[in-house]
Amino acid sequence: MATPLSNIRVLDMSRILAGPWAGQLLGDYGADVVKIERPGAGDDTRQWGPPWLGDLRGGESAYFLSANRNKRSVTVNIADSKGQRVIRDLVASADVLIENYKVGTLKRYGLGPDELLVINPRLVYCSISAFGQSGSRASEPGYDAMIQASAGLMSITGPAGEDTDGPQKVGVAIADIMAGMYATTAVLAALIERGVSGKGQHIDVPLYDSQVAWLANQNMNYLISGLVPKRMGTAHPNLVPYQAISTRDGNMMLAVGNDRQFAALVECVGQPELASDERFERNSDRIANRLELVRLLEAALGQQTTAYWLEELAKRGVPAGPINTIEQVLTNSHAAERGLVRHLTNTLGQDVPTVSNPVDFSATPVNYEKAPPLLGEHTEEVLREWLGYPEEFITELRDSAAI
Repeated sequence: MATPLSNIRVLDMSRILAGPWAGQLLGDYGADVVKIERPGAGDDTRQWGPPWLGDLRGGESAYFLSANRNKRSVTVNIADSKGQRVIRDLVASADVLIENYKVGTLKRYGLGPDELLVINPRLVYCSISAFGQSGSRASEPGYDAMIQASAGLMSITGPAGEDTDGPQKVGVAIADIMAGMYATTAVLAALIERGVSGKGQHIDVPLYDSQVAWLANQNMNYLISGLVPKRMGTAHPNLVPYQAISTRDGNMMLAVGNDRQFAALVECVGQPELASDERFERNSDRIANRLELVRLLEAALGQQTTAYWLEELAKRGVPAGPINTIEQVLTNSHAAERGLVRHLTNTLGQDVPTVSNPVDFSATPVNYEKAPPLLGEHTEEVLREWLGYPEEFITELRDSAAI
């Protein structure tokens, strides 16, 4: 079946999450993604468990499985001259290379963008790093949590007020994931441009810059007002009521985005007069009187259960939702309707659950062909298929520990 990127070959020379996430997306869209890994060790996240697939230590970690479907694994020792030759030969027939080594590492091995774009001028070479390929911090390493902290996200994440537990990171490595998303869109844009110019290019995607970029309205709130955004818990800086609210038996999330929805909300809770109250009539009024409004709403919503309010608010078109656990999200009826969880089988015959790509193409479906690979399981297959290496040379490479 046709897929959007069925004619694209990708060398995924990345590890951990940002680069692998980009490689997985390209694989989902049909690209032939070859993951280059260290012989005997592989991607660091293969060891980031428990949990492990099959509950066996040394098997595939859940973390690795989350970002590496639709790839083939090839082990290459890039510190070895013969291994470097393998990478150069693969590059000659590749369309895309994704890497997230420390800046300068691949150049030291003769595998930097300047060298590889000479071998293949049509190559789209995407580098993901902590702080970018240039600037005073280019040589510094970085992981997601420190990027969330230093690039501003943690300063607006966590309970409101100065006497709480302080800033918190997001519960998933969102700086990595969003850098991977930016990298994916950049690669696709570069491939389209290549179709016009016939030339590839080098793409620089820093985690830090990506994190700053997607602070979105919080950035603009500061640039326009000069006021530094603060932690607000579940509340929204530009909308009220837009936060978690207590009910009789728990909590729910209100997400009122306009005056019509607010009028429907207060009618639902039996206080329709609040919609014309000058303190709350417009969103700007509600922001100015946030604490008083939230107090009134919590008193009203505390009279009934979360399930009751969700049903009544849905009838009136007021956006509200339960605060679900991940178990509830992945096992409820909506997950089944949308096919949010799929099952793949790896070469050991193990069932590998995976969370679906959210994109649904009408003509070229997302690819769910390959479970995340075992370390190096496709090395010889790819060297024969992409490069036509004879068996004797493959044996020589193995004997010299180049692959």
